[in-house]
Amino acid sequence: MDGALHVLVVDDDPDTALFVRTVLQRGGMSVTTCADPLEALALAARVEFDAAITDIEMPGMTGLEFLDRLRQLRTDLPIAVMTAHASVDYAVDALRRQADEFLVKPVPKDTLAATIRRLAETAQAKRAAGAPRRTVLAIGAHPDDVEIGVGGTLAAHRSAGDQVVILTLSRGARGGEVDDRQNESLAAAELIGARLFLEDLEDTRISPMDPTTSIIERVVREVSPTIVYTHSANDRHQDHRAVHQAASVATRNVPTVACFQSPSATIDYRPTRFVTIDGFTGTKLDLLRNFTSQAGIRTYLQDDFVLATARYWSRYASGGQYCEPLEVVRDAGGVVGATSGSAFQSSSSTTSNPSERSGV
Repeated sequence: MDGALHVLVVDDDPDTALFVRTVLQRGGMSVTTCADPLEALALAARVEFDAAITDIEMPGMTGLEFLDRLRQLRTDLPIAVMTAHASVDYAVDALRRQADEFLVKPVPKDTLAATIRRLAETAQAKRAAGAPRRTVLAIGAHPDDVEIGVGGTLAAHRSAGDQVVILTLSRGARGGEVDDRQNESLAAAELIGARLFLEDLEDTRISPMDPTTSIIERVVREVSPTIVYTHSANDRHQDHRAVHQAASVATRNVPTVACFQSPSATIDYRPTRFVTIDGFTGTKLDLLRNFTSQAGIRTYLQDDFVLATARYWSRYASGGQYCEPLEVVRDAGGVVGATSGSAFQSSSSTTSNPSERSGV
C-alpha cells in the first residue's frame, strides 16, 4: 500500500481493533493497531502516522489522557476518539482536549472509513500548504547534555513536524559504563523519534579542533540542518567549551545557531531568547528518565530541579509557565525554534542585568 494513508488504532479490545483495522484497510488505508497506550505513544514518536483513532476506556491510561500525551508529540496529527458511552460530558471533554472527532460505538463502517480519510487528507493538505519542515541538529558533548539543555524544545520541534538529529560526541565514560550510556541515549532519541549520531571521543578530553570539528562538519553535510543547538562558551566544563568552539566553526554556514544552558554554565551565560515548552515538560522529564545510570548522581536530572529551572526562565518570556533559555549566535531564519502559528513560542529578553540572568 505505497502512498496509502497510515492510521494508528489504539484499543485494548481485540474485537474492536480488528473491526476498525478491517474497515480502514478495505478503505485503502494502512493500519497499525496497538493495545497499550504507552507503546502507542512510543510508536507515534518515531512513525509518521496520518491519523489516529483511540478508545476512551483503556487500562493504565484513559483515551483522554492518551489524547493529551499524543497531542504533546504531534500537534498536527488528527485524532478521533471512540466510546460506547454516548454522553454530552464525554463529547465535551474530548473536544476540549482537542479531539478532532468523537465517535459513538457501534460506528457504521462507511462513517468510520469516511471520517478517518477526511481527517487525514485535511491534515495532509494543511501541512502541504504550511511552512516547510526544518531539520534541527542538537550537539552535545556527553549523553544527556542535549536532553537537559533543550529536551523540551526538541520535543516541540518534533511535534511541529521537524526532523530532529542529535549528535553526542562522547559516550560519557567518566560518568558511567559506556554501554549503559549508549543504550540510554538511544532510548531517549527513540522516545521523540530523533536520529542519533553517537561518537566516541575521550570524555573530559574533547578537542576544540579536529577531530571534533571534522565530525560535526560530516554530520552537518549529511543532514543539512537549518537550526543548530549546542553548548555555550560560558561554561565551566572544558568539554562543553570545546564543543562550542568546534561547532562554531563547523556550523558556520547554518542559518540559525543558538546555545543552550548546561548545569555547569557560569553566571556569564546570558540568554537572549526563551522558548516556551508548556505541553512538552512531560516529554522532557521522560527523556531524562532514560538516563537511569545517572540517577542519584546528577541532581540536576531530577524532576523538581528540571521544572524549577524551566519555571524560573519563564519570568523572561511573554507567555507560558515553563521555558528553556538560549544564547542566540545567528538567527537568519527569524525567531529561534518558532514560526508564526507553530506549536511553541519564543520571546526576546528585556532584562539586561547579568545577575538576574545567571544559571539556576
